[in-house]
Amino acid sequence: MCELYSGTEPELFELKTRSVRLDGAVTSIRLEAIFWHLLEEIAAKDQLSLATFLSRIYHEVNQTRGSVGNFSSLLRVACTTHLNQGKRLVL
Repeated sequence: MCELYSGTEPELFELKTRSVRLDGAVTSIRLEAIFWHLLEEIAAKDQLSLATFLSRIYHEVNQTRGSVGNFSSLLRVACTTHLNQGKRLVL
């Protein structure tokens, strides 16, 4: 039953760190490789560079909530939201 998940290629869950500029400050974001791939896919769909896409998310959350909190977690949830478009997830 779990072979689909346990057989995942190790390269997909390898942690990757990237530096990005948010609000004029360079910060490092550490995510699994699969999330970087998904974020690049989402950005490309909107014809944005990854850096521009990340900056827009960061600024929109700051505007609506006043602070971002855990940006890496927010990006992971953004990726799962992208994968689940059309489905309503309820906790």
